[in-house]
Amino acid sequence: MASIGKLLKPFFQVSQADTNLVKDGGDQAAAVRLETVIAMVTKGCQLTLQYSQPEAIRRLNAVEPELRGFAYEGAGVGLGAIDCIFPWQNRTARFLAGQGGAYVYAVHIGVGLALARLRRKPERYLNRLDPILGWMAIDGYGFHEGFFRHKRYVGNQIVPKHLSAYAQQIFDQGLGRAIWFLSGGDIRNVGATIGQFSPARQPDLWNGIGLACGYTGGVSAHAIEVLQSMAGEHRVRLAVGAAIAANARHRAASPAPYAEIACEQLCTIASIEASKIVDQAFLDLPQTSPEPLYARWQQRLLRHFAPLVIA
Repeated sequence: MASIGKLLKPFFQVSQADTNLVKDGGDQAAAVRLETVIAMVTKGCQLTLQYSQPEAIRRLNAVEPELRGFAYEGAGVGLGAIDCIFPWQNRTARFLAGQGGAYVYAVHIGVGLALARLRRKPERYLNRLDPILGWMAIDGYGFHEGFFRHKRYVGNQIVPKHLSAYAQQIFDQGLGRAIWFLSGGDIRNVGATIGQFSPARQPDLWNGIGLACGYTGGVSAHAIEVLQSMAGEHRVRLAVGAAIAANARHRAASPAPYAEIACEQLCTIASIEASKIVDQAFLDLPQTSPEPLYARWQQRLLRHFAPLVIA
């Protein structure tokens, strides 16, 4: 497997030109933060491709807790790539059943990054992933396309026709996170960019912004206040994204000041309380549903946070 990892490794390099995208204007401190995150995702991927799983896990766990989730996202990239090459095995599922379980959001996002990099149609892989949070792979797919193919998907606002209508919505949530990175911490650029999209797409884009703001962070409390004002009627979407980010961090016992600041401003409650609300939304979801369970879960969160953030 190490030899396959070496063969795959060049496909998952991030060029300096890619990382330079976050430096184009905006807040320089925020840009440095975003660069650090990109580097950590890349590192996690390379560890997974280079070493046996036990050794890769040991090295992943050596990353400082606040950044470890990004390394595990990179692990999801590597595992997703290997599972594409060897589809008769499901290393991702085994990883999530063990050490990777605390980073379930990050790992699924990483799988989506791998599917995008290998030019696979992501919905074909959903049945190999978690029945609810597996949809985060579509989010990761959208982030990849938005960041690495930004002229097409952000500049020209192309809708990926090979995705189902619902998958296009989750793609846009990932696209929102890409816009956060591309902004380099320039909040007004975030709002201006989203404002250029059709009104129908803007709610999901703001959802992704909330997740990026709460998990990746990089901006001040004042900037988040400005962001919330710019979101207008979509500020509940920011709250849902921030709450999911809080849940991801509390599951992995990796709290961060960014999550606290985002939840206090966007959700009007502490991150631990927001995380509990997200956990409760998973309870008693129906076994069968005409719509994806991920949609039902997010709808519950929207209903819960709307009274808190909309006067």
